[in-house]
Amino acid sequence: MSLFKAPEQRRSLRSVLRRGHLGVALVAVILASASMTLLGVLALKVYADHNLHLIARSINYTVEAAVVFDDQVAATKALDMIASTEAVAEAEVYTANGELLAHWRRPETGLLSKVEMLLADSLLQQPIKVPIEHQGREVGVVVVSGHGANMLRFLLSGLLGVLLCTALSAWSALYLSRRLLGGITGPLQQLAEVAHAARIDRAFDRRVPPAHIAELDSLGNDFNALLDELESWQSHLQNENQSLAHQASHDSLTNLPNRAYFAARLALTLRTLNKPGDKVAVLFLDSDRFKDINDTHGHAAGDAVLVAVATR
Repeated sequence: MSLFKAPEQRRSLRSVLRRGHLGVALVAVILASASMTLLGVLALKVYADHNLHLIARSINYTVEAAVVFDDQVAATKALDMIASTEAVAEAEVYTANGELLAHWRRPETGLLSKVEMLLADSLLQQPIKVPIEHQGREVGVVVVSGHGANMLRFLLSGLLGVLLCTALSAWSALYLSRRLLGGITGPLQQLAEVAHAARIDRAFDRRVPPAHIAELDSLGNDFNALLDELESWQSHLQNENQSLAHQASHDSLTNLPNRAYFAARLALTLRTLNKPGDKVAVLFLDSDRFKDINDTHGHAAGDAVLVAVATR
């Protein structure tokens, strides 16, 4: 096992905010879509149950005469005429003795029919029984089972709507996030560039531009104020360094280069003489009877002579 953990890869502020906005948008759309789909399924279930009862009553009225006269052919035709045009999976007519008089079943068309029947068995009240009455007595029973084609179409349409809404919400979230992030990360990026230039290049003259967001604009103003102080301090420090360097290499009275400066320049000049025959000249200036002036008229007069010679 390694004693040192690998450094965690840091994500940018843009990616963090964009992922957060996208996540919130997707969660909101999924919750809203799931709620609407659930309410729609419940409403469709109530509607389908009510419609199935109406179909059963319609079959009841239609086959009443056929049941009374025990006419199997008429009862079968009546079932086929009504059930084939409605959301019915199976319909049966029984006599009062419980004997099957007529039967109709919707033909299966493959896997889709099985899915529709599974939905119908899960969500609908199956089966519905309506007694057939004639002159106040029960002469038979109509049994009707619903079909789930309408529910399947509704669920598929709802799923397609959820997918479209999710895609639209994701696009909208990314678009709005990009606009919002431009106002946040843009000023931060500019501030980072100015800070980097100040740290690496000592470019204290650069400034952070104004931002539209109040907090970021206040941060930029404070940073610009700090840069103003740093620029002033650097300028003062450069002036001090130049003054100290001048004082170290020049005489304070005559403001001429001193002996240390002369020795350094002489050594540098001698090092540049690389070829045989190269020559260098040194010029000496002297003030005649300077000691006599100093002794006779005092040091102030001697200093004046030195200043006059230096000026010339």
